[in-house]
Amino acid sequence: MVEMSKYMRKILSDVPTLKVFDFSQYVSKIPGIIKFTIGEPDFDTPEYIKEAGIKSIENNRTHYAPQRGTVGLRQAVADTLAKKYGLHYDPATEILVTNGVTEGISTAITAITNPGDIILVPTPTFSIYTPDVMIAGGTPVEVDTSKTGFKLTPALLQQYLNKYGDRVKGVVFVNPSNPTGIAYSQAEMNELAALIKGKPIFAICDEIYSELNYDGEYSSMAKVIPEQTILANGFSKSYAMTGWRIGYLCAPAKVTDLLFKVHAFAVTDIATFVQDAAEAALKAGDEATKEMDAQYIKRRDYMYKRLTEMGFECSQPMGAFYIFAKIPSFLDQDDNKLIYQLANDAKVAVTAGSNFGKGGEGYLRFSYATGMDQIKEGMDRLAAFCKKEQGNK
Repeated sequence: MVEMSKYMRKILSDVPTLKVFDFSQYVSKIPGIIKFTIGEPDFDTPEYIKEAGIKSIENNRTHYAPQRGTVGLRQAVADTLAKKYGLHYDPATEILVTNGVTEGISTAITAITNPGDIILVPTPTFSIYTPDVMIAGGTPVEVDTSKTGFKLTPALLQQYLNKYGDRVKGVVFVNPSNPTGIAYSQAEMNELAALIKGKPIFAICDEIYSELNYDGEYSSMAKVIPEQTILANGFSKSYAMTGWRIGYLCAPAKVTDLLFKVHAFAVTDIATFVQDAAEAALKAGDEATKEMDAQYIKRRDYMYKRLTEMGFECSQPMGAFYIFAKIPSFLDQDDNKLIYQLANDAKVAVTAGSNFGKGGEGYLRFSYATGMDQIKEGMDRLAAFCKKEQGNK
């Protein structure tokens, strides 16, 4: 019998799985485990959004949708971006509805990448961008930002532009960041934009956490170089709609036309009733998101205080719902080993920093997208574990 897997695309053998999800599945089998792993809101989708989806189904909005997205949702996206962020996109030609931001990013990278092209991926960052580039046939180059406050600085970006020259096709920006919670100011974005402005380099901007920006202003490459920016956003995090799988891309019309080709042949369209629910989410304003944000801030502040008291050196998260913490000297410095020790001995599950690329080794990511009672119990367990480990040194 022929082993056909040997004859598939060779690059796929080098593409990793999402270790964050692999580990989360492992710890789910441990009785009584408290999980700070997956970045999924513990809130339910707001009732008015669910009601809009149900009403849409009852009205038989269950047939094929327009492949670029419903007119109503694209208009709602355009109106929201203009009102909240001062970004102006033509809903007919510059907005494309996607199967979540994950598909949107994959579509964007696939559409811009030719063999040999380099995409710069500042790390630590969520683990989809590097594999997407590999699958697209390009070369991902991770940029370690651990020495620059987990931010891509102009000097660091220029260093890589000088090194790779015309081969650089794109730079990934995740703002606010997963896993660090760090957010760029617009002034910082402007300085970075100046280095690629007028060059054939795309800014691939994942802004899925833009609504979860607690301490800073909204900032984006789209404000400075919209002609070079592919902006991706969605509803999973801010509206607790992870299971609905709905997002969108924004880009200049001619770029969107080519993004559409990749998207259309991969997924055809997005369910109409899901788009109707997302439209309702935007039209209702940000009352629901503000309520969730207030809870996230309380959780962030509590977890940050507890971790700091235990000896963890933490980044000060400005957005998203993660704390990125440097492992104290009295604990195992191998983050991949430590997460299994914590899960099995302390019954606390966190994510290894090295899962997020260069610069993440020796760190742990804590998600506070879970209830305060769970956070308090998890921090108590972790504190007891740390006290015991310190006593053994």
